[in-house]
This record gives sequence, structure tokens and C-alpha cells, in this order.
Amino acid sequence: MNTLAVILEAPEKLGLRSIALNPLGDSDVQVAIEWSGISTGTEKLLWTGRMPSFPGMGYPLVPGYESIGRVVDAGIHARARIGDWVFVPGANCYRDARGLFGGTARTVNLPAARAIPVDEGLGRDGILMALAATACHAFVGGAAPDLVIGHGILGRLITRIAIASGAPAPTVWETNRDRRDGLGYDAIDPEADTRRDYRTIYDASGAPDILDTAVGRLTKGGEVVLAGFYDRLSFAFPPAFMREARFRISAEFTPDDIATVMALIASGTLRLDGLISHERDAGEAEDAYPAAFGDPDCLKMVLDWRHQ
Repeated sequence: MNTLAVILEAPEKLGLRSIALNPLGDSDVQVAIEWSGISTGTEKLLWTGRMPSFPGMGYPLVPGYESIGRVVDAGIHARARIGDWVFVPGANCYRDARGLFGGTARTVNLPAARAIPVDEGLGRDGILMALAATACHAFVGGAAPDLVIGHGILGRLITRIAIASGAPAPTVWETNRDRRDGLGYDAIDPEADTRRDYRTIYDASGAPDILDTAVGRLTKGGEVVLAGFYDRLSFAFPPAFMREARFRISAEFTPDDIATVMALIASGTLRLDGLISHERDAGEAEDAYPAAFGDPDCLKMVLDWRHQ
């Protein structure tokens, strides 16, 4: 069986073409994707060719770990899953391309255990499950943020989850004045903030020089949580030494994070609406990716696969 998929042939060389799928295994499901999101973190690194060495890295590849759709077929041990509306955190099912992360296709095959049932009522907002779980994972093992740096989609989700979890609304920094509106709060210009006693700072900007800025705003013994994805980071040691700064790296989300996010959504304390700013038909993928990475007005780009 073949499927249409977004293929990154090489950095900044992308197209939509038919590609062969590996056969379904006995415990696999086949999902007809309806929407998939474009990540401005890891996928931008793949697009620019700046992705660090990573298991499975190489071109050509199918990107994407933010897809949602319906189970339409399954192996003999997973037939009960047919009809489920699921979130797909990636797939590795292509005969002639790497699945890194493999979710941006019209049809994907993946192990049934990785196809996560979600509320169909979320519609296209369901593609935000990976980002919401990534934001949730940043809280594991640490305190809620006093300051969130960056009011892109990850920063917004970190802030929303902090509030949904009962923590006080953190201060949020954003340099782009057009991105300062929040859901019941507003982000501010960093230059307008004089505080230098934050206990916990979450960085969602992904800026490579953020540590010097963050350390300069910490109280003694404070912690910086690196919630983005970075190529290389460095910082001046003396200011960090004087503050006895602590650094924590938040990595990939887990099934427990997904469960936490779904519980917060079900309770009505966490909302995912208002975060997707742009949508394109999947047939326009060649234009959608540069826009997702380069348009300052684009908070989140989604591809619609329903007409392919």
C-alpha cells in the first residue's frame, strides 16, 4: 500500500509524494490522518539541516509527531481499535524513507499501543497533545514557574498548565508585542521587568544565549528549566556560581504526561483553543513549512489531510 507523505529529501528541499508503507503487523493499527501540526522546534532543525546527530537521523525522511485521525484498519490482535479517534506521536512505517518522526502523512501504520485515544470533540486542536504533554513534562520533578520566557505555543501551554494545576499565574516574557495576549493573563516586554529574584524560570524560547539572561534574574539557589530544544548552550560561570544556580533539562513527554493533560482537559481547567493560528491543505505543504518557520504571525501551522 502507498500513502501520500511529506518528504524532506534534504535540508530545505521538501515535497508531497507517494511512498510505500510497510505492511501492518499483528499488533499494529492503520490511521487515516486528518490533521498534522508542524513543529517549529525539532522540525525547523530538520528543515535547516541543523538537527544534531540523533537516532534514526538522515534524509529522505518523513517528519512530524503531531498528527490526529481515525483507526481504519488493524492487525489481528488490534481489531478492536478500528474506529478509534487517536493522537499519533509519530510513525516509522515507510519502505523508502526514514520515519523521523514520521507522522506527516495521509495514512500511517504504527503499534496499537502508540495510538493514543483522545476526545474527538477537540477536532484539529488534538494535534496539540504532544506540545501540551511536553509542557506538562517540564513540571515533573520541579516547582511551577515564577517566570516563563517566550510566549510562543510552548510558553503558552506551560503557562496554561501552571494555572490549570492551581499555581499562581507566572510572569511571562515576550519580545514580540503581537504575541503578548494570553488567556486571562498578558505577557510583558522583558525590558519592563526589573525583578531579579525569580525562584524558578522556565525557558520556552529555545534561544541559544538564554542562560546568561535567565541566570541574571534568579534568586540564590534558583532553578532554570530548559523546556525547549537547543543546538548548543553556553553561559558565564561566575554569575551562576554566585547564585548557586541549578539547571534542569526537560526531555520527551511520557504516557503519564499525556494522561495528565487529558485529565486537565476533561476537568475543564485546561483549554487548547486559540493556539492554532494557520491552516493549509496538505497539498500546499511546500509553502506551509517555510511559512511555519518564517512568518512571525504564525503561532502554529496545521496541515489538513482530509481532501488528499
